[in-house]
Amino acid sequence: MGKYRVGVIGCGDNTKKKGPMGYAMAWAHAEAYEKLSEQCEIVACADIVEKNARAFADRFGVKNIYSDYKKMLAEENLDIVSICVWMALHAQMTIDAAEAGVKAIHCEKPMATTWGDAKRMAQVCNELGVQLTFNHQRRFGAPFVIAKEMLKAGEIGEAQILQYGCGNLFDTGTHFIDMLSFFNDETPAKWVIAQIDYRKPNLVFGADHEGQVWAAWEYENGVMGMAASGPGSPIIGAMDRIVGTKGVIEVGVSSMNKLPLRIKRDGQTEWEVIDTKGESIHGPGFIDRAVADIVDALTTGRESQLCARRALIATEIIFACWESSRRRGRVDLPLDVDGNALDEMIKAGQIG
Repeated sequence: MGKYRVGVIGCGDNTKKKGPMGYAMAWAHAEAYEKLSEQCEIVACADIVEKNARAFADRFGVKNIYSDYKKMLAEENLDIVSICVWMALHAQMTIDAAEAGVKAIHCEKPMATTWGDAKRMAQVCNELGVQLTFNHQRRFGAPFVIAKEMLKAGEIGEAQILQYGCGNLFDTGTHFIDMLSFFNDETPAKWVIAQIDYRKPNLVFGADHEGQVWAAWEYENGVMGMAASGPGSPIIGAMDRIVGTKGVIEVGVSSMNKLPLRIKRDGQTEWEVIDTKGESIHGPGFIDRAVADIVDALTTGRESQLCARRALIATEIIFACWESSRRRGRVDLPLDVDGNALDEMIKAGQIG
């Protein structure tokens, strides 16, 4: 078999400061494909800003540059497409790529700006036999992998409560609520109850985010979930926290400059800091491993760690939190609305 032909949509500007206007994630994807040079070749890229596409192509030796991603899909006979644009564009680009006949799509997170679009992306790819994955790369990070290993080894007994505390529900939360799914064996939630605050515009990659949230939910296996974002996040005290019957594990400890990992077992008076082999909660090497996983999954036919089925669990919880705030009550799952309650409340002048 020859090399997989890879195309990239949304090259970004790698010279700009990273932040809520962009991270040029395509460069990180491309560096990961570059490490798999015996299996993958980036043959084309598309960006509406020619300068960005040209800089990306020069760096990664990409021969064909497009300003229209649909033209790239039509002409390049691609096997794998990385989608690295703002979240409002994910759904249509994913569906266009799937219908163009690609074998695999690796999309940046969050999935989409509405629950309906997130489900539609997954449904279309499933019907067409296209592997759809999302870049929840922390599933390959040592702090998280070791935390799960300690949990499964019974070092804090059985998990009772899984907590997330920092940032926001959508852009940041999609990672760390997804990690709660990782710790809980990909178990879906049963219900969600939440309240949010939105006092001023809070745009990240062009999408609205709440300023603060307090949320709770129950997974189908009886484990409870909890999230606090914005000013209330110190209530949790860590990016991810696992409360077990015999102790606690914390990943990304807020009070200690995001200390990667620590554990306190029953009977211990002090926290034990766990060696994470030089890795923080952000890396290095997570995206390299993520891309290697999606390529291996495509080659072997297995399910990727980053598959849409898993991404939908955290995504549904996030949209259900906003919907619960709109209803001022508990939302039972599966979520029965397809929109984005936060966006709709803002547009209606109901919050903010």
